[in-house]
Amino acid sequence: MTDAYVALESGRVVEARARAPGRSRGELVFTTAYTGYEESLTDPSYEEQVLTFSYPLIGNYGVREERFESDRVHPRAVVARELTEDIAEWLESEGVPAVDHLDTRDLVTGIREGGAMKCGIAAGPDATPETAKEELADCKGMSEHTDIGSQVSTDKRLTHNADGDGPTVALIDCGAKGSITESLVDRNATVEILPYDATVADVESVDPDVLFISNGPGDPKNFEAAAALVDEYVGELPLAGICLGQQVIAEALGGETEKMEFGHRGVNQPVQDLRSEKVVMTTQNHGYTVSEPGQLEVTQINVNDDTPEGLESDELDIITRQYHPEANPGPNDTLDFFDDVLALTENAPVATKQ
Repeated sequence: MTDAYVALESGRVVEARARAPGRSRGELVFTTAYTGYEESLTDPSYEEQVLTFSYPLIGNYGVREERFESDRVHPRAVVARELTEDIAEWLESEGVPAVDHLDTRDLVTGIREGGAMKCGIAAGPDATPETAKEELADCKGMSEHTDIGSQVSTDKRLTHNADGDGPTVALIDCGAKGSITESLVDRNATVEILPYDATVADVESVDPDVLFISNGPGDPKNFEAAAALVDEYVGELPLAGICLGQQVIAEALGGETEKMEFGHRGVNQPVQDLRSEKVVMTTQNHGYTVSEPGQLEVTQINVNDDTPEGLESDELDIITRQYHPEANPGPNDTLDFFDDVLALTENAPVATKQ
C-alpha cells in the first residue's frame, strides 16, 4: 500500500507506507544503530532532523519510558524499512510522522554519496507526491541559523542530587541527554542544570566546581551564550563538554568547526586514544566536527576519518569528547570520562552548596 511519500532534495520522490500520519520536513540523516531506538528517538540532538534507521526492523522489543533520554520524540519524522505496531503507535501519539516499506539501503547509500539532504514527508490518506514536495520546498527556505537551543533546553534551573557529597557541576543544557546527568549523579556529584542561554550570574548562583557544556543539535555557532560562558570561565573553572559541547569549547578557544558530509550517527564508531593507542567503540550523533582545535590538544581521533574525538588542556583543566561516553544506546567503553571530569576538581575550591 502506498500512502506516503518522501521528497528528496536530489529530486527523487520515494513511495512508502504511512505508519504515523502527518506532514513534516527536515534534514534527512541516518543511524547505523540496530538497538536503542527509544534512546535515539528521544535524543535532543536529532531536533529538526528526519531520522532514517539503517537496521531493517525497528521496534522489536517494545517501547519503555525508562529508556527515554528526554520527555519527547525529537526527530521531525521517522523512516525505516519496517516499524512494529508498538513504535508506530508511540510515534503517532507523539504527533511524529513515520513511514516504512521503502528501501532504506538505497536512502542511506544516497546520503553517503551525496551528503545529508533536506526532505519533505507526507503520510496518510491525503498524501500525494505534490504534498511531499511542498514540505520540501518549505524546508529549503528554513534558516540555517535558528535559535534551536530554545527548542531543546530547560527554561529554568533544575537541581539533581542536591545532597551529593561530590563536586557541583553546572551543566549547560544545549539539548542534554538524561543519561549525562545520571552518569554524574552516579558519581555523587550535584548537578545544576542551567538553560542554554544561561548568564554569568546564573552560573555564579550555583557556585560550581565544573562548567559542563552538553550535547545538542545543529551548528555550534548557534550557541553563543554557552561560548561566552567558556570565554568567561576558562582558566578559572575546569571545563568539560560532550559532542556539541566539544565544538562550542573549541570555537571559544580559537578553534574552528565545519559541517560534515553526513556526520557520525551510530553505536560502533572506533576511536583511538593517541597517548595509549588504545581503541574503543563509541556512540555518536553529530553532523559537525572540530576542524581546528585552537588552544586545545587533540588527544583522540576517529579511526575511520581522523576527525578529533577528544580535546584536552592540562594547563587550563579542560577535557571534551565528541562522542557520547554515557552511551545509551551503545557500548560502555568510555564511562571513565566522567571520572576524569570530576577529577579535575580535586585541586579546586570546594563548592558551597546552595
